[in-house]
Amino acid sequence: MKNPKFTINTLKFKIAICLIFTLSIFMVSFRIIPFDVPKISLDSYKVEDGFELKVISSEPFLKAPVSMDFDNKGRMWVVEMIGYMPNLEGIGEEVPNGRITILEDLNKDGVTDHSKVFLDKLVLPRALAHVYGGLLYVDGPKLWFVEIKNDKPGKKTLVDPVYAEGGNVEHSSNGLMMNIDNWIYNANYNFRYQFKNGKWIKEPTSYRGQWGITKDNFGRLYYNNNSTQLQGDYVLPNKAIRNRYFKPTIAENQRLTNNKVFPIHQTSVNRGYQKGVLDENGLLKDVTAACGPLVYRGGAFPASYHQNAFVCVPEVNLIKRNILTFKNTQTTATQAIEGKEFLTSTDEGFRPVNLFNGPDGAIYVVDMHRGIIQHKAYISQYLTEQLAAKKLDTLQNAGRILKITSKTVKTHPIPDLTKATTKELVALLSHSNGWLRDRAQQLLIQKKDLTVVKELINLTKNSNEFATAIHALYVLEGLNALSFTTLSDVANQSKQPETIAHALGLLERFASMPNVAKMKTVCNQLLAQNNEVIDLYLSMSLNAWLKLSDVAFLPILTEIDKKYATQKIYQEAIVSSLEGREENYINAMNPNVLLKSSLTAALNNRQKKEMNPIFVKEKNTVDNRTKGLQLYRTICATCHGADGKGIQDLAPPLKGSEYIDGSMKRLAAIILHGVSGPIHVSGKLYKLNNEMPALVNNKAISDQDIVDIIRFTQNAFAKEGKGISVDDVKKMREKKPDGSGIFNEKQLLDTDFEK
Repeated sequence: MKNPKFTINTLKFKIAICLIFTLSIFMVSFRIIPFDVPKISLDSYKVEDGFELKVISSEPFLKAPVSMDFDNKGRMWVVEMIGYMPNLEGIGEEVPNGRITILEDLNKDGVTDHSKVFLDKLVLPRALAHVYGGLLYVDGPKLWFVEIKNDKPGKKTLVDPVYAEGGNVEHSSNGLMMNIDNWIYNANYNFRYQFKNGKWIKEPTSYRGQWGITKDNFGRLYYNNNSTQLQGDYVLPNKAIRNRYFKPTIAENQRLTNNKVFPIHQTSVNRGYQKGVLDENGLLKDVTAACGPLVYRGGAFPASYHQNAFVCVPEVNLIKRNILTFKNTQTTATQAIEGKEFLTSTDEGFRPVNLFNGPDGAIYVVDMHRGIIQHKAYISQYLTEQLAAKKLDTLQNAGRILKITSKTVKTHPIPDLTKATTKELVALLSHSNGWLRDRAQQLLIQKKDLTVVKELINLTKNSNEFATAIHALYVLEGLNALSFTTLSDVANQSKQPETIAHALGLLERFASMPNVAKMKTVCNQLLAQNNEVIDLYLSMSLNAWLKLSDVAFLPILTEIDKKYATQKIYQEAIVSSLEGREENYINAMNPNVLLKSSLTAALNNRQKKEMNPIFVKEKNTVDNRTKGLQLYRTICATCHGADGKGIQDLAPPLKGSEYIDGSMKRLAAIILHGVSGPIHVSGKLYKLNNEMPALVNNKAISDQDIVDIIRFTQNAFAKEGKGISVDDVKKMREKKPDGSGIFNEKQLLDTDFEK
């Protein structure tokens, strides 16, 4: 007779095995294909010959993506700004429904088949960055850093409580791009960030662009605004702004090309009703919503595409390609193929808003795929009606990531950098893919492995690629492993002006009396090379040395001044180094006319205590809780600046403007009906591409709101504050300009607003 206990246990064991086996099959199946991956047609899309376009993620995995980054495994982390313009009125934007989502390709077929939410309940999140072993991200006005624990958020640290003040998300700070110099830069913001010695550092930098920011291999920054498709700096960040009482006009914030655009179909654009916006075929002539620029650094496109600048133009459903040309101290850009764009579509839901280099060398396109992309603060009645007629306001629950690859050049294998050794990371500093070089640099700093210092020093002097040498320099900088000797050797031995330029900037950290004579020798040896790039960075890198010895270093600047007496960028560079020593230089060195003028301007600004606005802490005589200030920040400050001094290529200054100090009724009419350029302000002619939008049809802006805005501008920027009544504002609503419905300068001067 069989043991009944044994029989029962055997049965239980068999049942358990069956259950485990069945459950395991279910779980594996669930993990691999949790959703049916949608099939999306790209028949209405056309990419430049020689390239392929592929949808690698879409709804239901995504909704309204606006930015992304890759983690060290090569997975995509995407910011979903779901709350943006949920309807034509923009009602409900403050709802905390934004997310940061991790996208995975578990079956390795190149398409997302799994997603998981890392963070949710965010208010209009706009950017993220994998840095310092965690995630930096934006939630409402605040900038946070969060540790990552097995794909789940760990400890949170508030980095900046006022990262994005103001209520207009279209003009709020974004970007969070780590540059080669180990600083994190932003668009639409004049501060940069760094985590060092256990603390977050925040320091001023120049104000750049509107939405999206990118860099070249040298470390120069590029950006844009809605009506200017590509801008950039001629010099490395923060080099030309060392003198707080002088603001350069050549070295930074330069328009690099024209704003022409070549769409393949008619689309709904915000000011399409105004003369000159559309051509005779109803096609947009110049960009009106340019954003998300990218300098391609992936190393997996044909050589002629290396460091081309790509730009998103979502209002006409396309991506532009510009060829960058670097000539000594200047950068220019030209349309790659005249009359033809790199990627076009007739799908009016295609809304490219950001572009990124990937770990495989491809370009990744963040397609918000949303019907409404114009924010309520500026949307015209014309566009509102167009969107409603086409039912584009109903396109709310989509979002896609597209991937662009070359047909002739293979993409790179995506490595798992979480498993990379220190030696492997050093090797990646020489990779053709800029994304891999960037991430290897940061991981080497995080590892703090000093055994690689000797190899890194060798790369700074002997690498055939300047990008590799510069990456190595900043790994050493991050490891606190630089020295005067190492940097002076690089300056003397390197054959690459770009590498020498970075070494000169880093040498200032070792300014001391024992090094003065040696540094003077370095400077004289570099001057003897007669290289324009080296001379430019030498003139911007002597501030700390001048504080130790005028006698040793003022003659260096004089030599550069004589050599480039008619080139203003060199004069700006010299002034940058001479903060606090302008008068000494004028009296001792007999500068040329151009330099003397700039030095005198800096001295006058110092006497008047007028610093470059980026160094001024915002002060207003109006309480921060008043509605006028809030409205100004939301509607006006994005173009005229928080300080009322205007923003280059966007809008003229309000401070000192006759339109602020003159008739209040005229000012109300301008705010209500808008203005088109060219226009003179304080005697200076401003030829701007964009127009000041009218608020007259904005139902969210009341007559009292206009009164509050004017009250704030009078309090903050006028010589003598004046007021206006709600009744007068109401009358100005009917004071409509003839023609296009928007004032030009002649109409503003000829119209009697007091009648």
